[in-house]
Amino acid sequence: MKEINVKGQKRAAIGKKASKLIRKEGLVPCNIYGEKKDANGLPVAESFVVPFTELRKVVYTPHVYVVNLDIEGESHIAIMKELQFHPVTDALLHVDFYEVNETKPITVGIPVKLNGLAEGVKAGGKLNLAVRRLNVTAPYKQIPEQLDIDVTSLELGKSIKVSELSFEGLELATPGEVVVCSVKATRASRSAAAAADNAEE
Repeated sequence: MKEINVKGQKRAAIGKKASKLIRKEGLVPCNIYGEKKDANGLPVAESFVVPFTELRKVVYTPHVYVVNLDIEGESHIAIMKELQFHPVTDALLHVDFYEVNETKPITVGIPVKLNGLAEGVKAGGKLNLAVRRLNVTAPYKQIPEQLDIDVTSLELGKSIKVSELSFEGLELATPGEVVVCSVKATRASRSAAAAADNAEE
């Protein structure tokens, strides 16, 4: 996974009113959930703020990043778990981070990349990518930037499901019955098939 450095500041004031003032200053309220637990065994959140300009490079990108957070000298390695956007303006309102380490498995969505020219495409079909990301589980150091899938042997009318895939060191968390990609028939491919049938006759 790609890594990126982000600097934040501890946040004392909490609540909706304080959050509005923070956003007016160009800052985004954030929480990080780490190893600390409360009396009920639930993760304790540490509140902080990050300039929107710092978060833009992490949020508005197809890449998945491990974030090296520096909160007033305190270092955390984390991933973004939840983003909140304004329903009308689509402005970034809040980010939740989840602290990770080199041994603890995490589950994240990783982009899919289809490689090769499918047999079905050669026959006039159209390659269709059904899901752009697959959820994988592993320690973050083992998670790649993308999942490469070879579609060379994929024939017309056929598909590849999650259950047919495997990646070294990764556990696929997306359900096995989910279709990742397929080659669909087109008017050209149907015409070619009909011409071939007529020629045989």
